[in-house]
Amino acid sequence: MGSPQPDTQGVHVIIGVGIDVVDVPQFREALDEDVYDRFLIAEIDYCESRARPWECLAARAAAKWAAARALGMCGEFGQDVELVRRTAGDVELHFSGVALETAEALGATRWWVSITHTKDTALAVVVLESPDRPARG
Repeated sequence: MGSPQPDTQGVHVIIGVGIDVVDVPQFREALDEDVYDRFLIAEIDYCESRARPWECLAARAAAKWAAARALGMCGEFGQDVELVRRTAGDVELHFSGVALETAEALGATRWWVSITHTKDTALAVVVLESPDRPARG
């Protein structure tokens, strides 16, 4: 799976930015069995270990949609985009399948994600970077 690579090539340029906001109560009402099509088991297991798993899943859904926007795609990538919690407590975005192929085709070598949520709102921002390559227009 693709994950951000260390900076070994100097200057990078931003080639994609995506942002998404999810209404948590609405997301919770719509949450059903398709959760297994939209999230990886590790994501579901982690969120189910939380006091309010629907908030955690909503934040991950926002990250998947933000990643799709950053990649210039419509919809979400479902299981091709995974949010992984690192030991330091921050999160890391992993791409696989179509999401990784799209990132590579764009020349993205690093990507970053930031998520936050409250009981009402989940928000995610994804930024794609490429070494010394002009942004797509």
